[in-house]
Amino acid sequence: MRLPETAAVLAVRRGVREWVAARGGHGPVVVGLSGGADSLALVAAAVAEAGEVTAVVVDHRLQERSGEVADLAAERAVGLGCVGAMVVPVEVGREGGVEAAARVARYAALEAVRDGRPVLLGHTLDDQAETVLLGLARGSGGRSIQGMVAWTAPWGRPLLGVRRAQTVRMCADLGIEPWDDPHNTDPRYTRVRVRNEVLPLLEDVLGGGVAQALARTADQLRADGIVLDACADEVLRAARTGAAATGSGVPDNDPPTLSVEILATAPPALRRRAVRVWLRDQGVTGLVNAHLQAIDELVSNWHGQGGVAVGGGSRDHRLVVTREHGTLAVRAQPRI
Repeated sequence: MRLPETAAVLAVRRGVREWVAARGGHGPVVVGLSGGADSLALVAAAVAEAGEVTAVVVDHRLQERSGEVADLAAERAVGLGCVGAMVVPVEVGREGGVEAAARVARYAALEAVRDGRPVLLGHTLDDQAETVLLGLARGSGGRSIQGMVAWTAPWGRPLLGVRRAQTVRMCADLGIEPWDDPHNTDPRYTRVRVRNEVLPLLEDVLGGGVAQALARTADQLRADGIVLDACADEVLRAARTGAAATGSGVPDNDPPTLSVEILATAPPALRRRAVRVWLRDQGVTGLVNAHLQAIDELVSNWHGQGGVAVGGGSRDHRLVVTREHGTLAVRAQPRI
């Protein structure tokens, strides 16, 4: 299908072209397709700029006639020039709420069928702004307001510099009527209210440019984060070496520990980043700021307090971060 050279089409194509060039050139890709404007515009641009494109429509089966919507999206993908299109039905759980559970099911389905190919997702600059604003409101630290990145293997987001209005306009220019997901206007979802109420109000009060400013903030914080992560890695290596050198009497087959002395002398921002990475490596999940603050107290303000229970472990054992023999350790304790 030959695409018209309208402003919207060229903007979306430019986003995909720059993403492809940054990844080293053409190659087969998968596009996650919902049937909405963002993903339909991405499919059309990817066919023009990325080469061999396969569309994958994940049917969450959360709405009546969702299968028909999915089949229509797949049909449109083929019409736009995809070499193939498939519909993948999934079961959506309830853990963490419907939005989170649907996201988990969707990513798992895309991972299962991508067959080594990168997966392109239709997140736009507006999605980025919403993500940053939500992270800022939750106060969960700089990492949460770094937003989404254009490439975290295998996930690609070529449209982070493209406005949602441009993808809608592109679909109109192509004569395609995208599917309008009712969930996108349901005020029960926090992101929907941010999109439809909070951001428009901020744009009005601050005189426009808010979405772009939030996206720029994410870019700046991400660049800073790369430097901080590198410094935190050095702290982590030193703390591991320091723990091994203390001769604390911890058996060699126990999980790795960290030297409290070395952690305590590091800047707090680097110490917390180092501890976060270490906890992840020990199988800890679901970390929130309260966990990190309590663990930091074990290092910087210890007065004999007990360990900090964290997420992870098994049905029979929970994980607890403890201070012992001048080190931090993650121990499995029986659930009571």
